[in-house]
Amino acid sequence: MIAQRLLQRILPFRAWIGELKDPNVLRADLIAGISVALVLVPQSMAYAQLAGLPAYYGLYASFLPVMVASLFGSSRQVHTGPVAVVSLLTASALAPLATDPANYAAYAIMLALMVGIFQLSLGLLQLGFFVDFLSHPVVVGFTNGAAIIIATSQLGKIFGVSVERSEHHYETVMRIMEAALQNTHMPTLAFGIGAIVIMVFLKKYAPKIPGVLAAVALTTLASWLLKFEQTGGKVVGTVPQGLPAFSMPEIDLEIASQLIISAITIGLIGFTEAISVAKAIAAQTRQRLDANQGLVGQGLANITASFFQGYAVSGSFSRSAINFSAGAKTGFAAIASGIIVMLTLLFLTPLLYHLPQPTLAAVIILAVFNLIKFKPIKYAWRVQKHDAIVSIITFLLTLALAPHLEQSILVGVVLSMALYIYRTMRPRICILSFRKDGTLADAEANILKTCPKMSIIRFDGPLFFANTGYFEEKVLERVAAKPDLNFIIIDAEGINEIDATGEEMLHQLAVRLQSLNIEFLFCRTKKQVMDVFLKTGFASDAWLDHFHHTEQQAIRFALEKIEPCDTESQCPICTSVTAK
Repeated sequence: MIAQRLLQRILPFRAWIGELKDPNVLRADLIAGISVALVLVPQSMAYAQLAGLPAYYGLYASFLPVMVASLFGSSRQVHTGPVAVVSLLTASALAPLATDPANYAAYAIMLALMVGIFQLSLGLLQLGFFVDFLSHPVVVGFTNGAAIIIATSQLGKIFGVSVERSEHHYETVMRIMEAALQNTHMPTLAFGIGAIVIMVFLKKYAPKIPGVLAAVALTTLASWLLKFEQTGGKVVGTVPQGLPAFSMPEIDLEIASQLIISAITIGLIGFTEAISVAKAIAAQTRQRLDANQGLVGQGLANITASFFQGYAVSGSFSRSAINFSAGAKTGFAAIASGIIVMLTLLFLTPLLYHLPQPTLAAVIILAVFNLIKFKPIKYAWRVQKHDAIVSIITFLLTLALAPHLEQSILVGVVLSMALYIYRTMRPRICILSFRKDGTLADAEANILKTCPKMSIIRFDGPLFFANTGYFEEKVLERVAAKPDLNFIIIDAEGINEIDATGEEMLHQLAVRLQSLNIEFLFCRTKKQVMDVFLKTGFASDAWLDHFHHTEQQAIRFALEKIEPCDTESQCPICTSVTAK
């Protein structure tokens, strides 16, 4: 049994490879693979240029890495390859370091290796939970900001102008717009707008036709016929024919040390994108996902990319959606896509020479347009305003700090953790009283009378070193507000964990209150917390009768020692129990 599980972990594709014997499954995967490849080829070339690399590096990253991720990953339908956000992060990481264009590609390959090693290590060490440090609000804020940055970064290619990069992205965009007002290359603008029109038109009126492929084919043909390159327009140019050769990545330790944070950021953001789309698909297929296995697959894909002249890859939202909607049943669909890319590299690269650069820019702009979603931020505002604030701050910082994108993510993570700690330091504490129907409720929220002789306090959250002072403060406030108080009953159902500081505080507070003739009672204490009290002696024989199963039992215990409030006072606590 153990050997079988180990084999399944080492060779996860064994779970689906046997299904290919079914002709229907094989046919569905081939159709899905071809459908995705029709988008993958032009998209990968566009994203490579977004990463600051020649277009053919995108094809290299779409060949073997795609296959490796499908063979060793967890999801059957997630399609791995070049994606917009990872390409942008790659460009932002390398721009300050690779001043020499000759070194840029080598650094991109080395960065892919670092990302792969990081992801593979997390997966093998079962540390997939590290991805959870990137909270949803941070990812939403960053993705929205990154999408706008990606789209605006292509404006120069759409207008046919080039400017010197500024320290900040928004300054570069302003320069591009100033240059566009004076020096727009009209044929380039026409090709860019034409490509956008083709893709939008086909998506709306002929969705079965791959709009990206149609735009690429038509504009490439027009570029050749109209001699676009000779008018000053920029085309892809010569794409090396043949498959990428196996080669060891060049390791520059000095540069690698400067890329560690970027590699971690790309590794986490990239896998977050991959696991998000995997979860969305799994919700419909009811497939069981393994985050650690997914990290292994993504890590191996990036390592493979580095050994075959590719750059960092990740799971793609758009291509995974196409893969799933086209009927992909197993990971073989991605392998089929990789085979199409292989055939393109072997036989079709001469046809790509006249592909206009503005067409690739248009592909990127439309691809990232769907990533701009502000509804999740509005939704977060209704759920928890702190989360929405984190999302907004991350979004604004992403725009302001670009191209240093890792800084905005780091700030977002720190803010999320800080707000989480703040919320755990100030958990909800409320005074309970009985409603007319005999149920306990928050007295303040429901405008209920409370008993002057006993208070029922509910604490919602773990009791640990960071919030023990807050708990003690609220209890003592209650003591000061009720001069006739004899009993404090703690409804401990919400306390699911307690540390040494919390236990010590409760123990000492109980002793202090006893000296003031105020007794501490507990009810509905969870087993794991009660076990701590038993081990420390807090729930010893002398104190054991202070722990009760229900609030009513605790109240009856208290009323055996004190006189209940008279009926004229209409005390809801005394009345409800004495009436029973």
